[in-house]
Amino acid sequence: MGTETMRAKVKALLIDEKGLDRTITRLAHEILERNKGTQDLVFVGIRTRGAPLAQRIVDKIREIEGVAVPLGTLDITLYRDDFRRRLKQPKVQRTDIPFSIDDKNVILVDDVLYTGRTTRAALDALMDFGRPARIQLAVLVDRGHRELPIRADFVGKNIPTSIGEEVQVHLKEVDGEDCVLLVEAPEEGR
Repeated sequence: MGTETMRAKVKALLIDEKGLDRTITRLAHEILERNKGTQDLVFVGIRTRGAPLAQRIVDKIREIEGVAVPLGTLDITLYRDDFRRRLKQPKVQRTDIPFSIDDKNVILVDDVLYTGRTTRAALDALMDFGRPARIQLAVLVDRGHRELPIRADFVGKNIPTSIGEEVQVHLKEVDGEDCVLLVEAPEEGR
């Protein structure tokens, strides 16, 4: 398990590797059904774990439909509302959206929906790239505790949590393993 998990007390394994694959398959089917196929559909994954999740959903859609759907990645570091309050120097990563989002149905992908602030920042960042016909949000986990009026269009799993808990998504591409854990939030995170 990742180093941040070693520091936090694991309370429960919420989704294992096979469950994660099933959830991604279901999300792909739901997205295709609601959008009536792949016409004008593009995906943008929010860094860090939203990007590999978006890649996996796009791969599933290719398996199901035989169509390669455009995929981009979005770094929202400079759009966060807490950007100036952080003491550490933020690590800005690369945004790569190699296609026009104008008049497209954008599926914005992230791992965990919590307060809604990451999604708000991503929406601001996306609007700098064009004017989509529609933006839909797909998340692996919705854990509640919203601070902004934002909801996901596609949810892999709803996991109600307390303030003293965190949901950690681990992906092979980033963490070397596939699972979703419920952990005790570190004291400084409360």
